[in-house]
Amino acid sequence: MTTYDTKSVGDVLTGVRGQVGFITLNRPKALNALSLPMVRELAAALTAWRDDPAVLAVAIRGSNKVGRPGTPEALFGGFSAGGDIRFFHEVALAGDSALDDFFTEEYQLNHLIHNFPKPYIAFMDGVVMGGGMGISQGAKVRIVTERSKLAMPETNIGLFPDVGGGYFLSRCPGSVGEYLALTGVAIAADEALAYGLADIQLPASELPALWQALGDQAFASAAALDAWIATHLIATTPYPKRAGGQFDEYFSLARVKHMVDALEASHDEAARKIGAMLRKRSPLMLHVTLEQIRRARSMRLADDLRMERDIVHHCFHLRPGAASETVEGIRALAVDKDYTPKWNPARIEDVKPEMTQAFFTSPWSADQHPLRDLA
Repeated sequence: MTTYDTKSVGDVLTGVRGQVGFITLNRPKALNALSLPMVRELAAALTAWRDDPAVLAVAIRGSNKVGRPGTPEALFGGFSAGGDIRFFHEVALAGDSALDDFFTEEYQLNHLIHNFPKPYIAFMDGVVMGGGMGISQGAKVRIVTERSKLAMPETNIGLFPDVGGGYFLSRCPGSVGEYLALTGVAIAADEALAYGLADIQLPASELPALWQALGDQAFASAAALDAWIATHLIATTPYPKRAGGQFDEYFSLARVKHMVDALEASHDEAARKIGAMLRKRSPLMLHVTLEQIRRARSMRLADDLRMERDIVHHCFHLRPGAASETVEGIRALAVDKDYTPKWNPARIEDVKPEMTQAFFTSPWSADQHPLRDLA
């Protein structure tokens, strides 16, 4: 049995076993929501392993508060529910620069994962939302289970699907990206496979053995490890059937208002429910999100992340403090929990084009942009 040199830094466990670097997000009481220290530890581990010839691959999972501590099964069942939105609320109201640091470093981490030169395997069991999608969508192998729930729910808190969401959602088939981005609905494993947001579905009961096997194998080379992944994972999974155009009728329309009008007028009860759902989201951020997805469709990842860094800056600084749509959305959902955000504007019909466009004007020159170094 190979040794497992595990290091715990805060809420992240890292270690190398065999020829694989293993990461466990270990903040289960917060559903493994990412904090700034967690982002920094992930980036440090991945940077070290990227440059270490003894490490041929990386695997990442989230811990789960359900189960007996110390058993392999207890460490599966929850990946990551996203970023720490209570932290966003607190530091935004305090004017703390840690808020800017978080988004800059998180997006740098997302870019690192998408461009990681070695196989990066994401065990996307349980809840995978927001920032959890950001640290899994760039993986070479994205594993989902019958317990997986994937979502980019940011419009529900007056934000937008960031962490590269513009890039990976816009590359879903048809208008699925617009649908997922605007509604923020959660999808299960079969939908994730159909939309190109996952690669493999395995029974959750098989994950502990696969995690163990990755570290127990002896690989002669990186090519041998690639062959093992292809044989033991890729080849055993049927090619997913891609989704059809079931969302195009509504979400291919030019404007948010057109989409909502069509949904509300539909004879389909499910469509009308989606229309009612959109009426509860931030009208302003629905417009920003639609513009984001459609711009990102023709962008490289680095350019998309720079655009998202501009947008998220404006989410907190265009209207600072409590006037921010995002601060108000987090207040209503996670702080006061009254679930009655006071959006401004209050109606989709009242959002003017110039309100949306303001989010796409960068506050930085190209040579001063915090993500200027992304290739």
